[in-house]
Amino acid sequence: MAILHLLIFSVTVSVVSSAVTTNPAKSDTFKPPDNYLIDCGSSSQTTLPDRRTFTSDSTSSQYLQYEGREINLHDQSANVPLPIYKSAKVFDSKATYSFHVSKTGWHWVRLHFNPVKNKEFKLQETKFTVVACETLVLLHEYSPKGIEMQEYLMNVTTENLSIRFSGEKQSPAFVNAIEVVSAPDMVVSDNVDSLFPVGKKIDGVTRFSFQKMYRLNVGGAVIGPGNDTLGRNWDSDKRYLKSESFAKNISIAPSVVTYLEGGSPLIAPPTVYASAMEMGNSNTIAPNFNVTWEFDLDHAYAYLVRLHFCDIVSKSLNTLYFNVYVGGKIAISALDLSTVTGGLSVAYYKDVFVEPEMVSSPFLVQVGPLNEPTGDKNAILNGLEILRINNSVNSLDGAFGADGKSALGPSRGTVAAVGFAMMFGAFAGLGAMAVKWQKRPQDWQKKNSFSSWLLPLHAGDNSFMGSSTKTSLGSKKSAFYSSTMGLGRYLSFAELQEATKNWDSNSVIGVGGFGNVYYGVLEDGTKVAVKRGNPQSEQGINEFQTELQMLSKLRHRHLVSLIGYCDENAEMILVYEFMQHGPMRDHLYGKGLPTISWKQRLEISIGAARGLHYLHTGAATAIIHRDVKSTNILLDESFVAKMSDFGLSKDVGMGQAHVSTAVKGSFGYLDPEYFRKQQLTDKSDVYSFGVVLLEVLCARPAIDPSLPREQVNLAEWAMQWKRKGLLDKIIDPHLVGHINPESMNKFAEAAEKCLAEYGVDRPSMGDVLWNLEYALQLQDQGKTDEESNGSGSALANSAPLAPTVDNRPVTTPAQASQNPAEVQVIEEHSSTTMFAHHANLNSR
Repeated sequence: MAILHLLIFSVTVSVVSSAVTTNPAKSDTFKPPDNYLIDCGSSSQTTLPDRRTFTSDSTSSQYLQYEGREINLHDQSANVPLPIYKSAKVFDSKATYSFHVSKTGWHWVRLHFNPVKNKEFKLQETKFTVVACETLVLLHEYSPKGIEMQEYLMNVTTENLSIRFSGEKQSPAFVNAIEVVSAPDMVVSDNVDSLFPVGKKIDGVTRFSFQKMYRLNVGGAVIGPGNDTLGRNWDSDKRYLKSESFAKNISIAPSVVTYLEGGSPLIAPPTVYASAMEMGNSNTIAPNFNVTWEFDLDHAYAYLVRLHFCDIVSKSLNTLYFNVYVGGKIAISALDLSTVTGGLSVAYYKDVFVEPEMVSSPFLVQVGPLNEPTGDKNAILNGLEILRINNSVNSLDGAFGADGKSALGPSRGTVAAVGFAMMFGAFAGLGAMAVKWQKRPQDWQKKNSFSSWLLPLHAGDNSFMGSSTKTSLGSKKSAFYSSTMGLGRYLSFAELQEATKNWDSNSVIGVGGFGNVYYGVLEDGTKVAVKRGNPQSEQGINEFQTELQMLSKLRHRHLVSLIGYCDENAEMILVYEFMQHGPMRDHLYGKGLPTISWKQRLEISIGAARGLHYLHTGAATAIIHRDVKSTNILLDESFVAKMSDFGLSKDVGMGQAHVSTAVKGSFGYLDPEYFRKQQLTDKSDVYSFGVVLLEVLCARPAIDPSLPREQVNLAEWAMQWKRKGLLDKIIDPHLVGHINPESMNKFAEAAEKCLAEYGVDRPSMGDVLWNLEYALQLQDQGKTDEESNGSGSALANSAPLAPTVDNRPVTTPAQASQNPAEVQVIEEHSSTTMFAHHANLNSR
């Protein structure tokens, strides 16, 4: 397997390293053709400790077009890190700085702010907007509360670069210092790899503008402008580490760092590559966790993530292979820096384009080891940059463009005008919808799409709802849904018809009240599960609507991902990532598949717990799944567990302890307190998950009517044996002799706590997750699992919500690993009815 990874990786090296090898010849220095530094409001020029000199306000007046009164503020006694923050220039009307551009191309624009104390203005309360080159919104209704520096990178195509400041209503605008400095052409490549789908190229990147969100010298100290090749600031990464105990810093002398032919320290100075974070001591037999950095990003924007690497940990070539994850997706698989660079201590970087729908909350960047018998169990990262990319209306801050147009619909000027009309229309529309709904399905086929029934009302252009004309970037409909609802790609009915071989009955892998689920392969080779709703069926329509709305705002490694949708004519189709190994239940009992080890069962349980923990705590509002069971836990090709089927899910509003709702779910998994009170809480999911844990341990259904009466209900029966201290007598016989008793006891203890009669006595999913991870650690330490040493654990000691190492478990069933044809996807539409269909896809 290790050889196979290396062969695959060596084939793709030229693609992965393209950002470096296409750079111009190596250069250690860059003299910017344009270099404007202004200390706004100051009476004399200012020289900083890094020897950069900012001109005075009077000297720079030639660049300013302003008809308001002259307002310069000074606070020479202020305790500030740099003298440029002691003075400020205030504008009580529109003001524009204009700079002549000697050479078009990339330019840094850095704006410095500090609300200087004064008697006339409360600068901490002011709001203002800043626009560059008349069209690019840099800041919208901005109100700096302290010392802040906003940095931008824009590709200037004209001989003039303007920066306009305008206050909102009676608020003045202000600025302390301005930098406009040329940047080298190599700073951003025009062609970048997309995070998802893997292999997709994003062209025309140089047309975008960027805002620096994070720039980190990973494993090292802060680097100031005076020590950077392009005058940049690099922060320490310590505050962003998810768990410092999982990482340790390492460093070498910067003079040892070298660059690839065509590479340049202008991308990042040697100091960045001379330090790194590597995996810390995990105190486990086979260290196999991820080092994780966590960031807060706005979901409305795309981002360019730049990862810097330099192998300063290896003693010899070809001993370090590791995976890199961005936003819960694998960005680089089996990275071997020796193969990429041809040596040790050689600088290398990788750019990744992250679409808005791929932006998770929180946004994670991770490195973790490759699970192969050869090489060192380690992973490193030397530097990290995250740049925000302007949206569709050319804004880097907010939904409105410089011309007032909104990325979400009408222009700012029309919002007030249409507000009343929307309110009136909403009431009228609700009445009309009620009438139309009663007439369905007779009127259903006359509808152009199901969107008006299933998607929330919005203030956008109505053409988005009816147009299906595609462009190079997808349809208008796709642009709207992708930016506002996270529904991913728009796929035409013809594309899906081709992907499923004209809805071939042999492609059906799931059946439910909503319709069928088909296995399909898109034009780019992506394997998908296609859920095609039946418009004639009343059953499941509400669940379909709920799932659509839930998936539009959820994105996590342990939740099944929505790839796209189609709503042509009367169709209602959702397209998901294909889960090769189907439901977890199939690998426990009833399908005759090879037994999975105890360690695999622990990892799958932990993955499912992570998904539920995210639903309860990681989304904007808490979400209760309401149908947690082993058939709704699906496994991908690496047996990574993902929660699915959100048709019964419910949002919990801010401050709400529960949701009063009719009882829905599946017999055997239902929370008895929810059943009695009809009050749904997140602890209802915890109870259901406790039943799942018993299924994992005992390998039998939650309800089995064929058994003697006292054994029908798994939860009651297993807890009786647990209280007698004889739970080991009823566990899956395949686990006997292969399970550490301490691990089993900790696992059973977690299940018992989940099954407490009252929700207040049950643990949170975070606590359940902790106990399961501890059970996994006990299993590793016990060495009783015959396969434990060979596989390692992707989840040992890792922090909640962090994706695990993407590897194949050691006991992958032979059928599944060699022939992924036997697949099952189970979908449900009510509390008791379940449909499943196996299809041998290779028989076609």
